Order: sequence, then C-alpha cells, then structure tokens
Amino acid sequence: MLLLTGEYEHVVDDKSRVLISNKLRNQIDADAHGSNFYLVLGANGILCLYPERYFEQIALAASPEGQPPDETVAFERISFALAGKVELDRQGRLLLNERLRKRAGLKDRITLVGVRDHIELWNSEDWEQYLADHMTQYQQQVLQARQAVLQKQSQEDLTLERRPND
Repeated sequence: MLLLTGEYEHVVDDKSRVLISNKLRNQIDADAHGSNFYLVLGANGILCLYPERYFEQIALAASPEGQPPDETVAFERISFALAGKVELDRQGRLLLNERLRKRAGLKDRITLVGVRDHIELWNSEDWEQYLADHMTQYQQQVLQARQAVLQKQSQEDLTLERRPND
C-alpha cells in the first residue's frame, strides 16, 4: 500500500531543481512502485509527483466512461500531455519543467506534501494559506473519524464479550 505523508519545505535552485527529501522517498517501495516518477499538473493546478508504476495504473483507469467521445479524447489528450516521466538525480533532486512550473505558479520556496498516493508541490505561502483555510474542517473530520473508530471498537468488544466460551 502506498501511504505518503508529511510536509517538507525546500527551495528551487537556480537550475529549477528541487530536492525530494529522503524522508519522503523512503516511504515509497521502489520494487512495488518503481524508482522513477511522473510529474503531472493535477487538480486545482497543483503539480503532483506520482511513483511511476502507480501513475501507470491510474492513467489506464482514469478514462471517463460514459462520456461523449470528444470529451474522452480531450481528457486523454490533456492528461497525457501535461504528464511527464521524470527521474531524480543522484542527490535526489527533481528537475522541474519550466512550462509546468509556470502553469502551476511555483515560485522558489515550495513545500512538498505527502498526500497518500502522490506528492504535491505547493508554493510555501499557498500551502500555509490552504492549511489556515481548512484546519477547522480537518479537525472536525479527524474527530468524527476517531469517534467512528472508537464506536466500532466498542461494538466489536461487546460482541466478543457476548460469545459463549468454547
């Protein structure tokens, strides 16, 4: 299972490279997901970095079914045009495509965010604003999720207590 977590602040160097930290890279099983990545312009104009084998799986599954043929062609055309296979150099740096960087509006200070199955590249200021805008909602969701887990555990414990001893 792929579970990327954490936030890591970095600076884009003068050659448009950004370090993908070891802490983040070590969360990816290279045997299962590959050692290279796809850089993709994702939802809301955020640049996303997907492990190669994972991206290949979702790329094949992502074609919208039931859409008119011209919408399907447009989706595929844009999806694959705005994605590119990339490799990290020996120091773990990613060379950012200038065109994608411009489309995503990335400046020099960026924050890499582990988001379950991919890494998002944010302007650090935008990431901090996003957190501020969504923190209350997040806290409520965590509380609800925790309560659901505790309730399920209580029900399971009750079921175990009611079973006759063998």
